[in-house]
Amino acid sequence: MDIFNEAYLCAKEIIEEAKLAQGNILVVGCSTSEVIGSKIGTNSSPDTANELFEGIKKAADEKDVFIAAQCCEHLNRAIIIEKAAVGKCDICNVVPQPKAGGSFATAAYKAFENPVAVEEIKADAGIDIGFTMIGMHLKKVAVPVRLKNNKIGEATVLAARVRPKFIGGCRAFYNENMM
Repeated sequence: MDIFNEAYLCAKEIIEEAKLAQGNILVVGCSTSEVIGSKIGTNSSPDTANELFEGIKKAADEKDVFIAAQCCEHLNRAIIIEKAAVGKCDICNVVPQPKAGGSFATAAYKAFENPVAVEEIKADAGIDIGFTMIGMHLKKVAVPVRLKNNKIGEATVLAARVRPKFIGGCRAFYNENMM
């Protein structure tokens, strides 16, 4: 299987498992180095990033879900996203590059119609391709999702969805559809 299809299937699975709908946000952290079998941060690959992004974008477009591309640690894990997704959030002035932001965020920036950078986002679900640490960009409460499609290239894929917080005590009742 190729990178495009692996990325598509992975994104499609988490979008379905998390029950994402139009306007929801899927945060994606990605090490192209890990995808091609190298140590994170050592072998950035723009070509691999483009394949990954296009596969994930295909799945996201099917449900009208926004992609939030997490930059690497050199840009403090900032987010590249369509301006329409963030409304009046504070926007940062930075353009990611393969070695300063990461190849995946660079691919997203180039592909989006109106890309912006923000310092943080509170996404509805996420995929972490190659141990990039996306947790800081998920809403509370994050719930791990075990994917069947948990590899892209050589990288392990971790996923999470979110659910509303439970409040109350032993007498509280909860809406099963929100779990």
